[in-house]
Amino acid sequence: MKILFIQALSMEGIDIERVYPIGIVVLASQVERCTDHRLALFDMNMALDPYGDLRQQLDSDKPDVVCLSLRNIDPLGNKTSSLIPGFAVTLAVIKRYAPETRILAGGTGFSLFPERLMQDYPEIDFGVTGEAENIIVPLLNNLNNPPRLPGLCYREKEAVIIVPPVGDYDMRDYVMPNRDLLDPRPYLTVNKYVESIGVETKRGCCFCCGYCSYPLLQGTKMRCRTPVAVVDEIQFLYETYGVTRIHFTDSVVNIPVDHLDSICAEIIRRGLPINWSGFFRENLLTEENVALYTQSGCECFSLSPDGLSQTALDALDKNMKVQDILDTAQVLAASGAVTVYHFLVNTPGDTAATQQEAKELIDAIYKIHHASKTLGTIVLNNIRILPGTRVEQQALEHGVITPETDLLYPTYYNPAPYDRARYELEIYHTKKNIFMWQEVVE
Repeated sequence: MKILFIQALSMEGIDIERVYPIGIVVLASQVERCTDHRLALFDMNMALDPYGDLRQQLDSDKPDVVCLSLRNIDPLGNKTSSLIPGFAVTLAVIKRYAPETRILAGGTGFSLFPERLMQDYPEIDFGVTGEAENIIVPLLNNLNNPPRLPGLCYREKEAVIIVPPVGDYDMRDYVMPNRDLLDPRPYLTVNKYVESIGVETKRGCCFCCGYCSYPLLQGTKMRCRTPVAVVDEIQFLYETYGVTRIHFTDSVVNIPVDHLDSICAEIIRRGLPINWSGFFRENLLTEENVALYTQSGCECFSLSPDGLSQTALDALDKNMKVQDILDTAQVLAASGAVTVYHFLVNTPGDTAATQQEAKELIDAIYKIHHASKTLGTIVLNNIRILPGTRVEQQALEHGVITPETDLLYPTYYNPAPYDRARYELEIYHTKKNIFMWQEVVE
């Protein structure tokens, strides 16, 4: 059987930072190890003419099955555009030029709205929600009569049936994917800032932030790879493909703390000349482990404290204090590594007082980083409302959305009277950023 794995468009425009599609490479590697199916992979994000190149790929490969991954449903970053139209067109192109091909859909974006997408797009024969390593082979081998595999989506008359996923893939069984299936080297030069190559050290998240879908997608139990296996993969990427910059794809890279510490110690022991980045939990960073992380190659600490006031932190279930953010800023400013902060604006419970507290926190962060110039930027976003999250319930309770609101398309928690607060705060922090670099004393 001929199988074509496709990464659907997950960005807008050709000048956006690209990400190596590790998801389809992992699944294709699993199929390669366990079957004799013929495989091909195609990332639409790397094509100058995505749909034209897709047609050529279909004409060339003549696949029996297309496994289509929808990574993102929209570009985020406060944008109101959607990636669903591109996904719909991709399905139409596949059916137009390979009408007998069966289509399996999956990916993070699909997993958020499986029933809706199956209903809207009859071109999809089967869907997979959540992790697919354990079900992709038995599904492909039994397409005419698939068993009720965890995470499988299928049609029964007019209804879409979704078998609940279990999210129990043991990451100790994770085998480094065969990246020869999709050469990483073209990805090494396409981005200006963001590392394009990702490495998984674990899955799952023990936090339950009110806006976040990670626990819904991967579960709350953290499942870790062994540190040696992680560094084996990093070393292989460096020696085989010349990868010198990676991003750890974990939702929070520094928990468990000893897990990341062990990975970094192993990187140092092997003398690997790589740089890396990840998203960190603020109140777990100390002078000691920050020194270890920077020595092992951490070039950017991305923080997502999200709340600009204690009211916001509590509303978002961050289980953190404002002082934790400031204490971490002190540690990172002294480390020499770049720090990027991500905050959410106009959160549930905001008042005029919390808006002022937001400015005061921004002031404090800039003051801490001013001397060392280690502040990359502060990213300000409104909350994208996702199904199954606490923020969805808060939005319903506060009348921001109704039960009829279509969350498939970009919908933000941004009610009046602070629906323009993001712009005011962006002006406020950008001015401080420019003045910091221009050595202006306020």
